[in-house]
Amino acid sequence: MIKRVSFKHLWLLSVVVLSVMIGSTLHATTKLVSPDDLKEKRIGVLLGTIYDGYSTKTYPKATILQYKTKSDIVLALKTDKIDASIYTYESLPEIFQSNDDIGLLGKPLFSFPIALGFNKQNDTLREKFNNFLREIKKNGVHDEMISRWITNGEVTMPEIKNSKKNGTLTAGIVSDKGLPFMILKNNQLAGFDVELAERFAAYLGKELKMVDMEFGGLIPAVASNKIDFIASTLMITEERKKLIGFSDEYYNLHAAAFALKKNMPGSGGGATAPSLSFYRSVANSFRSNIIEEDRWKIILDGLKTTVTISVLATIFGTLLGSLVCFMRMSKNVMLSLPAKVYISILRGTPVLVFLMLIFYVVFASVSIDPVLVAVLAFGMNFAAYAAEIFRSGIEGIEKGQTEAGISLGFNKVKTFLFIVLPQTIRRIFPVFKGEFISLVKMTSIVGYIAVQDLTKASDIIRSRTFDAFFPLIMVAILYFLISWFLLLLLELIERKIDPKSKIKLVPKA
Repeated sequence: MIKRVSFKHLWLLSVVVLSVMIGSTLHATTKLVSPDDLKEKRIGVLLGTIYDGYSTKTYPKATILQYKTKSDIVLALKTDKIDASIYTYESLPEIFQSNDDIGLLGKPLFSFPIALGFNKQNDTLREKFNNFLREIKKNGVHDEMISRWITNGEVTMPEIKNSKKNGTLTAGIVSDKGLPFMILKNNQLAGFDVELAERFAAYLGKELKMVDMEFGGLIPAVASNKIDFIASTLMITEERKKLIGFSDEYYNLHAAAFALKKNMPGSGGGATAPSLSFYRSVANSFRSNIIEEDRWKIILDGLKTTVTISVLATIFGTLLGSLVCFMRMSKNVMLSLPAKVYISILRGTPVLVFLMLIFYVVFASVSIDPVLVAVLAFGMNFAAYAAEIFRSGIEGIEKGQTEAGISLGFNKVKTFLFIVLPQTIRRIFPVFKGEFISLVKMTSIVGYIAVQDLTKASDIIRSRTFDAFFPLIMVAILYFLISWFLLLLLELIERKIDPKSKIKLVPKA
């Protein structure tokens, strides 16, 4: 039965469509003259930074959108997801150099001091850095660093002698911060913050270990002693002082807004780049994202890490899932109850939350490789699902199969191994393979605990080239190839397993 559409409904629909069209037209024609024009606009900020809080307080009617990386903000701006962004003024020249269609919106908004961040209980190390900082300010090294990186815009690290006799010093960093503070060039870290950390390590006679993390994970990492200090243009705020200890400030940064030139008056929209053919465009992207500065090595390292975590977590999860399944099916409440609780908790907890709980809480006071933590976390999560897959497969086998095996002379163990298990494997394999593919894709979040996987490698490359589409498409293809290859391997195993050849219904003599 077709309902008649009333005139009132048509009128309301027309009003909605007209409102959207008018709003879109106004949005498209509004020019940004100064940061004051952002009051009701969409502003992109880096998650967890001082720009986030500043934008929220200064522009209460604006829509504040948080992003994980600088390259994500640039992509959002160029694809009209945001109208403008607020970022570090000293780092904007690098963005403008790679993006002719982006420009500065007005003058710098405010300045703020930056310092290194330490664990609140580690006053000794913090005081050593303060003494070191006073020394390099007094002997002129600090001024040389400012001149080298910020004034002159150099990108080459100076040679710093270090005896490395007194152990290791671990610094938490964000490698895609950009010049002048931190970049990854030719697979080597460089920048003001890198040199400062290197000189501090040399001052202590310790070998410096840099741990590349998401910005939001730096404070939890230093608070839980996963790293010794934060070296990533960390702004000093009252909120952060409650969680970590700050060194003396070593520089004053400035914040500024930037937007597309076409949305600013008098800019002329920027120079129009000559259009390239599709194949030439792909070739240029391949060269800049893969060949230049040997960036393929970053992808290769990320690929190895992703495959390692996926395979090891699957093996560990399968073995653990088998044990949990055995406990879950046991008639003993002392075994079945913990298994039921384990399955409920792991299946009801987001993988990212569980991963960070394992890294920052369970292993808070333990020095452990983040890759191992990822294997444990993903393996435990996989085990909860695998246990239920195994249980449903086993319970799907008719009880008559077991009874027949026992009546023919098999004990319970042999009946399970030679009769029930082969049939169970054949039944659960399609579901098991699907869960395995989900695990491979879930590993893309390991960057939150300082693991450089494929996704993190893509973020690092995008931060240097500002070419968002090619790295993302490349990583998507690589994930597909990993999944496809591992699926072929599983299917080969599936073909090798012939349940009929394993069933030998021969009674005992």
